[in-house]
Amino acid sequence: MSEPKAKTPFLPPRWVVRLAWSTHRGIHRLTRGRIGLSRPKPDGWGTAHLTTIGRRTGQERGVMIGYFEDGPDLITMAMNGWGEGEPAWWLNLQANPDATVELKDGPRLVTGRAAKGDERDRLWSRWREIDKNLDGYAARRPTETAVVILEPRRGA
Repeated sequence: MSEPKAKTPFLPPRWVVRLAWSTHRGIHRLTRGRIGLSRPKPDGWGTAHLTTIGRRTGQERGVMIGYFEDGPDLITMAMNGWGEGEPAWWLNLQANPDATVELKDGPRLVTGRAAKGDERDRLWSRWREIDKNLDGYAARRPTETAVVILEPRRGA
């Protein structure tokens, strides 16, 4: 199911969005994780550091993500700054679903997957409660935005 059409809200130029997330990741790295992570607010999202394995290099790759909690799962979106194409971290997770998420209260081993069907609709609706402009941002992308579930890794 695709997102409903909505009025296109303002979004800064792509370079500004990329610079903001890169700066956030840099501050997190520079402070060795003391700054940059946050727990989700009651009506908002938090920030986490996701480490995946590069699908081409086999090397660890880190990225900052926004997320909310759904029971034991962490929910994020593969939105690529609302630009075209899939973010590299999502392509990496599709190739190797096992990853590590660093949260404010410590690291967590996870397995990533895309939400489908009714589950996706329910999680998308929750994101819509957090961000009233969600459908307008998603309309900027030529493809459906994946809702990504980061589940606790089995046996971890």
